[in-house]
Amino acid sequence: MIEITETAARKIRTLMAKQGIDDGGLRVGVKGGGCSGLSYTFAWEKAPRFGDEVFEGPDGAKLYVDKKSLLFLNGTVLDYDSALISRGFVFNNPNAKGTCGCGSSFGA
Repeated sequence: MIEITETAARKIRTLMAKQGIDDGGLRVGVKGGGCSGLSYTFAWEKAPRFGDEVFEGPDGAKLYVDKKSLLFLNGTVLDYDSALISRGFVFNNPNAKGTCGCGSSFGA
C-alpha cells in the first residue's frame, strides 16, 4: 500500500488540471540508477496499465504503480514539500536503506 497525504493529493490534482487530464493519475515507479542505486520515476497517465496497483488518496488523487516497483515502494507515504528550495514530491519510504542528498534516489 502507498499512502497519499492531503498536500500531495492536492498537488497531483492541480498538476493534472494544468496538463489537461481530467481523469487519470500519477504513475510512480522505481528504476535502476541514481547515486544510491535506484531512482523514483513519475509520469502522468490517463488510465492504469494492465497489472497496475491503483492507490487513491484525498480528493480522488490516484497513483498507478507496477508490481515490480511496488516491491520497493510498499508502505511508502507520498507527500509534497512546498518549501521554496526543496519543492517537490517526497517519498517517505520505509524500504530505503539509504538515500542520496537530493532524495531522488535510494538503496534498498
